[in-house]
Amino acid sequence: MTVSTLRWIRRLDGGDLPSRHLVGGKAWSIAHIQSLGLSVPPAFVITTEAHAAFVAAGGFPDGLEDELAQSLAWLECSTGRRFGQGPKPLLVSVRSGAVVSMPGMMDTVLNLGINDGTEAALARECADAGFARDTHRRFLQLYADIVLKAPSPDTTHEETPAHRRQAIRDATGHELPQDAMVQLRGAIGAVFESWNSRRAKRYRQHHDIPHSLGTSVTIQAMVFGNLDECSGTGVLFSRNPLTGDKQPLGEYLRRAQGEDVVSGQFTPEPLSLMASSVPEAHEKLLAAAGVLEYAAKEVQDIEFTVERGRLFLLQARGAKLAPPAAVRTAVDMVHEGLIDEASALLRIAPDRIRVLLAPCLHVSVAACASEVARGEGACPGVGVGVVVTDADDAERRASGGEKVILARPTTSPTDLHGMIAAVAVITEQGGITSHSAVVSRALGIPCVVGCGAGSLLGLAGKTLTVDGQAGRIFEGALEVVRPDERSDDALVALTRWAEARSPLRVLRPADAPGDGVVDLDQVDGATDPARLGSILLRLRPARGARGGAIASDEGVRAAIAAGLDFIIADPVLPPLLAAVQVGAAKTSPTVQKGLA
Repeated sequence: MTVSTLRWIRRLDGGDLPSRHLVGGKAWSIAHIQSLGLSVPPAFVITTEAHAAFVAAGGFPDGLEDELAQSLAWLECSTGRRFGQGPKPLLVSVRSGAVVSMPGMMDTVLNLGINDGTEAALARECADAGFARDTHRRFLQLYADIVLKAPSPDTTHEETPAHRRQAIRDATGHELPQDAMVQLRGAIGAVFESWNSRRAKRYRQHHDIPHSLGTSVTIQAMVFGNLDECSGTGVLFSRNPLTGDKQPLGEYLRRAQGEDVVSGQFTPEPLSLMASSVPEAHEKLLAAAGVLEYAAKEVQDIEFTVERGRLFLLQARGAKLAPPAAVRTAVDMVHEGLIDEASALLRIAPDRIRVLLAPCLHVSVAACASEVARGEGACPGVGVGVVVTDADDAERRASGGEKVILARPTTSPTDLHGMIAAVAVITEQGGITSHSAVVSRALGIPCVVGCGAGSLLGLAGKTLTVDGQAGRIFEGALEVVRPDERSDDALVALTRWAEARSPLRVLRPADAPGDGVVDLDQVDGATDPARLGSILLRLRPARGARGGAIASDEGVRAAIAAGLDFIIADPVLPPLLAAVQVGAAKTSPTVQKGLA
């Protein structure tokens, strides 16, 4: 059967780029990396159409299992390995792949295909029984958690896989299969089902991602960062995701696999460790980052593995940037000729500017404050609230109007609802590429990670101030100051570009005319953005409006629909951006807001 006749699967063979809507962002990224001539392990993808059929039928659609067997045979030929058997066993990763990036929200199973026989074969091939046993342990733990829906019970590293399987059987009531194809079918089903997990639904709802998009499943040959001292794994940003500085920033963990980094359970080392231990792979990584950023025209978040000194790229996607970095990189890329001014305005959501212009700590206040913990700043901003240590508690208390700070040893996707509810997130473990850091940047929530084991235990119930830029946590509620958008060169540039393209003028109070303006603060219901459209149509202001919710994104849309000439707001940039994006959407319905 040729690739063209496969209904449910696409083989990523370096040919034409597939549709992102069909294969998802992860598989598209693999195909894109291949097209640029960069090193990536071979893979194939079960499409979003297969996922839709799986949901409709309640199981694998007709023909998928046959295509799966044939595609595995193709992967065996590509790697020179055999799935589920020796002498050179093929192990695979099974990963979700939504069309829109949803970092950490869905499930992944690594090292699939290992069993007692393939562990022995892997140990002989690599002359390292400890590596083979570690790989088997990792698989058993992930499979129990992801597929059997129960955390693998705590066991010692000395226990055999048979002991571990028995412990899993006792804890879950389920048998963990040794047959590689049975493992694979179970993992594919679990990844498909994770699309409708509570955390994934909540993330999509928060980011206005349609539930109908579905997910693909990418099946990729494993490479092993846990193999030896010249192996490791990490994440690289082509520019600093916190500040936007044009310097690559990343983390590296020697003798580890990718889940060790993103889980936050281990605190990685700076990328300088990679430069000293595997300099050739480090040099190739930096070169690849430049190639990928130039091709994508946006900051890249690159996952990679080094196996015995050889670099493999696993995925590259647009990075989740903190608000200062989103602004600076957009402006810098215009100056560098990578994008134009209109593109820069379309990739920054107005809410990112609102976060950036939110109150912050004055240097003199921080200098005199009592510091209770310190870690690594993972997302800038200041959050003041009461510390809670449970995501459900954070959501419940926040819904009652209380400002809360979520403190955890490290966050996982199950904590998403608590992170959304919190004004800040602080963790004891993890680095700037951990789940806590990546999701906080996506949400625009101040975050400090890696404060140290046990450092946050005694803070529950206390009112603290979190500075996500400096990575410092202070006792009490500290005084904050509001930044001025006119004092930042990048914000000034964005404002100038937006004013030239906006269908609606935005005036500061000092520049407002004395007549022809309706004051919505004096109108019942005008603080509700959803009601502004009907209110403005009823009042029919002569020229402009102020107050109420007029400066919100919904207010801007209502003002444009009502034919207003201007609104009055301070700061002016967020409503200006909203107006530009409304205007762009009218001329191009495919325009998507908030790409950065």
